[in-house]
Amino acid sequence: MSTRDIIILGCSSQQPTRFRNHGAYLVRWNDEGLLFDPGEGTQRQFIFADVAPPVVTRIFISHFHGDHCLGLGSMLMRLNLDKVTHPIHCYYPASGQKYFERLRYCCIYKENITVVEHPVHKPGLVEDDGKFRIEAAFLDHGVQNIGWKITEPDTVKFHKEELKKLQLDGPIIRQLEQTGRVEHGGRWVLLEEVSHMRSGDTLAYVVDTRPCSAAVDLARGAKVLICESTYLDEDRALAHEYRHMTAKQAAEIAREAGVKMLILTHFSARYRDLEVLENEARAIFPNTFVAEDLKRFAFAR
Repeated sequence: MSTRDIIILGCSSQQPTRFRNHGAYLVRWNDEGLLFDPGEGTQRQFIFADVAPPVVTRIFISHFHGDHCLGLGSMLMRLNLDKVTHPIHCYYPASGQKYFERLRYCCIYKENITVVEHPVHKPGLVEDDGKFRIEAAFLDHGVQNIGWKITEPDTVKFHKEELKKLQLDGPIIRQLEQTGRVEHGGRWVLLEEVSHMRSGDTLAYVVDTRPCSAAVDLARGAKVLICESTYLDEDRALAHEYRHMTAKQAAEIAREAGVKMLILTHFSARYRDLEVLENEARAIFPNTFVAEDLKRFAFAR
């Protein structure tokens, strides 16, 4: 089984600190690497995380404030240097096309990689290529800012005891999965007799926004929600002024959306002790964890 995890490459907001890099989040999932909002220094964080950058296959930019995109150019150049042969799909708000191009071509280098651009003009389905269903929602941040919802396809889950009872093994199982039925032991065996459909997992990514219905709808039913919690609730006025959220508000979204797990991130530099944000959120949504640079979260089936 391929690696499935979430690696925090950075969890700071606009100002990095001695302990927290600009935000960036790598999700290794079904033989792909999904990189969200590579801020400044992301390329170096890959080294500290002991992960090779060529794992990246898709890059998602929520918006073009610097702490969410300044690492994009260097990441593309690094993938170019590593001579990756797979295409790099880039998803971003269409209104930021000029910023994407400036970052992509910010200095002199010979581009050999294949970059596939996906400028997003409207909310809803962005792409469904059979590997992932990618949906976008516009959030409340004063500039066009996208929250992302990524869902893997449903898969067939075989019941081992039923297969053993019917003495089914080897290539015939693949045939059964592909055709829905096979002739075996003098009768037709149907796929639904020996299996069930496992619903694909969903990951939601919501950063740089005030609480809004779009964030709740995007996160609904997600296995994991990566969500900003820039401030403590005692600083809610600041959060509202700068169009951000508190840890408490992030937890309220997770509870309302029915997610399984909440990862808090995008912390203001004013907070050195992140446990206070975690505790604030856990009072409302117990299965909450704070992001920390280089921390890994399981994203197992």
